[in-house]
Amino acid sequence: MDRGWLLGHFKPLGDPRHSDDVEIKWGVHAPGEERAEWVKGEARTALLVLISGRFRVELPGRSVLLAEPGDYVVWGKGVDHSWRAEEASTVLTVRWPSVPGYRVG
Repeated sequence: MDRGWLLGHFKPLGDPRHSDDVEIKWGVHAPGEERAEWVKGEARTALLVLISGRFRVELPGRSVLLAEPGDYVVWGKGVDHSWRAEEASTVLTVRWPSVPGYRVG
């Protein structure tokens, strides 16, 4: 229902998956799937870990290819970003804090 988001502020209060501190997503992406537009003015820190596939994260002035399971990238607050699945990919995303107002998905 939450398009892979496992926990964060968007889960109901009282649900053990509700957290204002962190968001966690299990993302499954088809080959060629990409963000429709860059995230700008990011207010969170993020960690993205490749579980399987080939996944590219675009950061200002830097393109990071995650090609082996366990490859990861971290970016901080204020860092714009985008991504593209070069192959069918599964990624684990952790973002903190969990900030209301961001679209789940």
